[in-house]
Amino acid sequence: MKLLVIGGGGREHALAWKLAQSSRVETVYVAPGNGGTARSERLQNVPLVNIDELVAFARKEQIAFAVVGPEAPLAAGVVDAFQAAGLKIFGPTRAAAQLESSKDYAKAFMVRHHIPTAAYRTFTDPARAKAYIAEQGAPIVIKADGLAAGKGVVVAATTDEAFDAIDQMLGDGSLGAAGARVVIEECLLGEEASFIVMCDGRSVLALATSQDHKRLNDNDLGPNTGGMGAYSPAPVISAALHDRIMREVIDPTIAGMAKDGTPYTGFLYAGLMIGGGPDAARTLKVLEFNCRMGDPETQPIVMRIKNDLAQVFALAVDQRLNEASIDWDPRTALGVVLAAHNYPSTPRNGDTISRLPQDTPECMVFHAGTVLDNGTLKTSGGRVLCVTALADSVKSAQAAAYAAIAQTHFAGMQYRKDIGWRAIPAGNSST
Repeated sequence: MKLLVIGGGGREHALAWKLAQSSRVETVYVAPGNGGTARSERLQNVPLVNIDELVAFARKEQIAFAVVGPEAPLAAGVVDAFQAAGLKIFGPTRAAAQLESSKDYAKAFMVRHHIPTAAYRTFTDPARAKAYIAEQGAPIVIKADGLAAGKGVVVAATTDEAFDAIDQMLGDGSLGAAGARVVIEECLLGEEASFIVMCDGRSVLALATSQDHKRLNDNDLGPNTGGMGAYSPAPVISAALHDRIMREVIDPTIAGMAKDGTPYTGFLYAGLMIGGGPDAARTLKVLEFNCRMGDPETQPIVMRIKNDLAQVFALAVDQRLNEASIDWDPRTALGVVLAAHNYPSTPRNGDTISRLPQDTPECMVFHAGTVLDNGTLKTSGGRVLCVTALADSVKSAQAAAYAAIAQTHFAGMQYRKDIGWRAIPAGNSST
């Protein structure tokens, strides 16, 4: 069968790479793909982003099913268009995708369905927003209501920083329509973790736990980014906490969406803040929902899947997810993002990627912001590569990933040297 993965980032490269390993799969098309997918024998890029063109392509090539990677086509209604054409696709409808495309919608949904989250207020007027910030004090979190490609969240340590964020979002319009409305939240303390499940509208299949690193610099300093690295599993989520997350977050979310008339299909990503203490007493609150797999969490999660992922998706699009299971490699996978010069503000494009390590079953370089230009691999985005290693421990996976990074080069390459630090005892990391 032929499959279609929609998107062009590291998440899509990882999903397409794993789907192509299935003996049932003839070709995996990636639209539009990137330099890494262009170099793969089992993958084929198609330069399409327009929804009507994607539908026409899927019809022509008799695509068995499509998988949507990024948030933008979901918010634009790609799932609705495929379903209207009688084509199979894995992802939420445009209405359901509001859980990610509108922070205000998501917060109101969580309050309405008693899903734990931070206290918040929504504003469109800068003066009122600043008055609320002055009343609440700092630290405080400012979020653009709409999709902002990982740049719409500011964790302000001072009221001045919060005021600056308001000026940028509601004032100068630097985030466009995404920042025309802001959500201001209390700043939660604890440890962040990513909890991702697959849904078919009725059944839920939880994926392996993971944890990412949002800040640009070591020791979780610097600006927020789309993600500088991740690892799976996440030790912070014990079996008991896993059950709590399903009971207190995932199940009521799926039930709430159905009750509201928007049954949820696709990936559902809950970004969580977990407090300290015994599992039964730990605070558990939802920071955000994403309607897709995370990036870079996808890369280490996919590295740990041992069975046929195409079969899991085939069951999901037929609403038979209750029959599916995933066989997880017990080892740890850890991915480190290599970013372009001056990421995240104004990343430089066009640098030649002159060295890459050899891909192996235990260490893969997943491409994100790359392009194949007349046979030369070049940078074309902020997050360029995700070097992902699989090993017996977090420390070993970390060491393997950084050893592979030592064999990688492009001008201006920047990366964190402490990915996985939360899961490694102090003073015991590889770098």
